[in-house]
Parts: sequence; C-alpha cells; structure tokens
Amino acid sequence: MLIALILAGLQILYLVGATGLAIYGLQALTLTLLKLREERLHRKATARTVEGPNGHLHNEEFDWPAVTVQLPVYNEVHVVGRLIDACAKFDYPPNRLQIQVLDDSTDGTTSIAENRAAFWRRRGADVQVLHRNERCGYKAGALREGLSKAAGEFIAVFDADFAPQPDFLRRTLPTFLKESAKEIGFVQTRWTHLNGEFSALTMPQALALDGHFVVEQAARHSVGLPFGFNGSAGVWRRACIEDPSVGGWQDDTLCEDLDLSYRAQLAGWRGAYLNGVEAPAELPPQLLAFKRQQFRWAKGSVATLRKLAASVLQGGWSTIMRTAAFVHLGGYLIHPLLLLLLLVSPLLMLLGSQPYWPLAYLGLVGVGPPALYALAQRRLHPQDWLRRWAHLPLLMLLGMGLSLSNSVAAWQALFGRGGTFLRTPKFRVEGGSTAWHRSGYALDLEPLVAAEFFLAVYGAIGCYLAAMHGQWWNLPFLAFYAGGYALVAGLGLYEPWLARSARTLQRRRAAKLFRPKNLVKY
Repeated sequence: MLIALILAGLQILYLVGATGLAIYGLQALTLTLLKLREERLHRKATARTVEGPNGHLHNEEFDWPAVTVQLPVYNEVHVVGRLIDACAKFDYPPNRLQIQVLDDSTDGTTSIAENRAAFWRRRGADVQVLHRNERCGYKAGALREGLSKAAGEFIAVFDADFAPQPDFLRRTLPTFLKESAKEIGFVQTRWTHLNGEFSALTMPQALALDGHFVVEQAARHSVGLPFGFNGSAGVWRRACIEDPSVGGWQDDTLCEDLDLSYRAQLAGWRGAYLNGVEAPAELPPQLLAFKRQQFRWAKGSVATLRKLAASVLQGGWSTIMRTAAFVHLGGYLIHPLLLLLLLVSPLLMLLGSQPYWPLAYLGLVGVGPPALYALAQRRLHPQDWLRRWAHLPLLMLLGMGLSLSNSVAAWQALFGRGGTFLRTPKFRVEGGSTAWHRSGYALDLEPLVAAEFFLAVYGAIGCYLAAMHGQWWNLPFLAFYAGGYALVAGLGLYEPWLARSARTLQRRRAAKLFRPKNLVKY
C-alpha cells in the first residue's frame, strides 16, 4: 500500500513537471509563429508607410528633447572607461544631453570614471560622476537617486558592459516623438554581442539572447502583449517613471527593470521594441559569472511575479494578456520543473513504473524552442545561421546544469524577501584581450558545486536505469542532465583553480620584480 502511494505521488510530480515544460514549449512555438506573422504583415505594410523598420521617421529633423543618460556602475575598472567614452560620443545636441555616471564603486572604478568624465567635460560634454558611499537599493536606488538630479525629459539607461553606437539616441527618440506615441513609456532595443564568438560559453549565450530579442520580444510587442524592459540599452519617458500610478524605481526585487516595465503597462503606458536598433554588449566569459547573472535574473523575475500577480489578475487586461504575463514572468520556473523531472525519473524506474514519456518529449524537445532559435539566427545571420544554431545542444546542457542554481533562486524569491544584488563581473574580453582569469573580479569556488556533482552522478545512474529497463526515450534527456551538471560542476572547480593560479603567478612575478638585488660581497 505504501509503495503504491509513493508511486502515485511520484507519477503526479512527474506529470506536473512534464506538463509545465510542455506549456513553455508551447509558448516558444506560439511566439515563433507570431514573429512569422508579424514579418508577413510588415512586408505588406512597408510600401504604404513612411515609417522605417525601426519604427522611426526618416529624413525628418526634430526639436530634440533633453535626454539624461544614466550609467549605473559598481566596481567596473575594466569597462567603465569604454562605457563613458561610447556615451560621450553620442551624435546628439550637446546642450540637450546629460550623462550621469551613477557610481557605487569601492575600488579604482571611481578614479577612472572621474578621469574620463573630466576628459569629456573639457570637450564640452556634460558628464557627471555621482558617487554614493552607501549602496542603498542597489541599482534601483542609484537610478532613483540619479533621477532626482536629472535634467532630461527622457532617460536612457546602459549597464557597464555596453558600448552603444553614436546614433543610438537619434534612432530611438523619434519613437516617442510621433503624434500617436504619447502613451509610449519606454523603448527597448536589441542587444548584440561584443564577444559572441569568444568561446564555447559565449556562443550559446548569444544564441539564447538572440532568440529572446529577435523572436520573443518582437513577437510580444507586435501583438500588444506585455513585455519587459531588459534593464539596459533602452529609453524611458520620465513622466512614465514618475507617474504616481507607476511608482518609480523600486528595490524590492532584483529585477527592477522588469518590475517597473510591468507596473507601467498595468498603469496604461505602452512599451516599444526596436529590433533594428542594436546595442553591443559583453557576454560573461566565466561560467560562474554567467551563473550569477542567471541566478539574479531568475530570482528577480520570480519575485516580480510574486509581487505583481494580484495586480495582473485584478487589472484591466484580457485573459490572453494575463496568461501571457504569468507565463512570461514565470519563465524561470522552468528550472525547478527540470530539476523535478530529474529527481523523479530514476525513482519511477526503480519502482518499475514507466513515466508518461510523450509529455516529457513535448516539454523538453518539442519543436518550439529549436524553431525559435533557428528563426532568430536565420534573420540575423542568413549566410551561416546553421553553424550558429548548432550551438543549441550546448545551450541545452547549460540550461540543465543551471537548473539547481536557478531553482534555489526561484525558491528564495517565492518564500523570501529582497536579497543582495550580486553584480556580474565584466572583463572586457574583446579583440585581443582574453585573460579574464587574471582579473581580481574572477569569481571563486561556491559550495553548490558539490550538489551539482551529486546530480551529475544521479543523472548518470538514471541513464543506466533507463537502458536497463528499455526506456530509451528517457535516455537522451537523462544524458543531458548528467552532462549538464558535469559541465557546470567541472567548470565550477576548474575556473576558480585557473584564477587562483593566475593570481599566484602574478604575486610571484611581483615579488621577483621588487626583490632587492644581491649585495656584492667584498
């Protein structure tokens, strides 16, 4: 009797996990089809409109409004100079442009920022460094405090790892200035990659981000579904941020960008996504840095879901918009579902039960996600899209391997409050620079690696059981689990060792360099 109850419970858990994954697979397929529909409609409308593909009017001069560019930074010695230089080179009327470096740093970043700001001030640019001694509210607090000293009617935001093009403002501001655009509260542009081809880690990251921007963001925007501001490479209408019904920047989640954009849309403002405007940025070259980034995004998005769930239900949105909002905000809940399936599948096989494999097949390797990433690469890189899309298995391995870390993040968001904003270190790995492990920002060993090694072994045991029981449909998925956790755990050990070895070598070289020469004995 007890065995039967345990078996029934495990089957229910398996069904919950597989059905949840199937929902997210269906979402990917739906967004892919919506993107194709949007492209078809755009082609038909192109000949009848004076608007270009980026949503702004061509060959027309505007009375350009005042813009404040906010650059929140925290300990970014490698990239802060690049960021300030890029924004100071904006092709925009200097008397209408203010640049705020919102600096919470505790290292040499502040000195670099002040030097670059002084350099550009001597050339007529309005560049200010606003340094805070206390990091209250993290990024949201810095943006909120900077806004109180901002002169702009519009607020552009760039994170430290970005290097925007000089024409960024001239290509984004017209979206707000059209007569029909008074309800547009924010504009988001597409992220591109300064180091997308750097390594086997950055290539799948580029694939994932391309799919998110080219397909997901574009599809949601095209049919009027709610979508999120991505925190960087975008512009806000100041009146939207300061609207009492919106509530401004708030720091009770770690995704202040997603939180603000949803509150704005719930208050009646609209967002605009410009797929044709590119904003180059650096991808994390260290797995532990990428892992930290994903942890923060997972925790912040689930915390935003928890915070705004009642508002979404009680707002004036249609059922379709509410459903789309919940699936979007709960996107990182896919990781607890992945972890659940891994934990349950071997136990079911040990008890002689066959999991309901068709649902697992639909949830894990359905046509939706591969089609979404393929479409994004076809649109961005028509000549070699297949080579880039071939990184999908590596992306799947990373997704499986990060499911434990992101599940912890989701759990903390659902049952905790706030949290520490852990920055993603940037190393400026572009061009000939590749030595990220020599930086003091390289992250060290974390305790979770032991659990990841255990899950790699657990997944391998699951593969053995699947082969023994003839459940061949489960074997590929369990192999991805085992491989993903082995990859994440292995790099979780190797990267800190590499960084420590580099630091040890640097100390030895420094000691040798400054060692006094032997005295000559007479």
